[in-house]
Amino acid sequence: MEVKEFDRVLLKTGEYACIADILKAGEAYVVDIDKSDGSIETEIVEHQDIEKVIEE
Repeated sequence: MEVKEFDRVLLKTGEYACIADILKAGEAYVVDIDKSDGSIETEIVEHQDIEKVIEE
């Protein structure tokens, strides 16, 4: 699966996120995660933490 900057993704945790930066393609990304309380949390996730890219 190819992940690009600004893609919307579904994480394996069931949360949705937006790719804010690519640290190393195919390995690690900075993402803005939409939390259930309406807040946004910025985290670093690995490629295997991403379930799929959301097609919009």
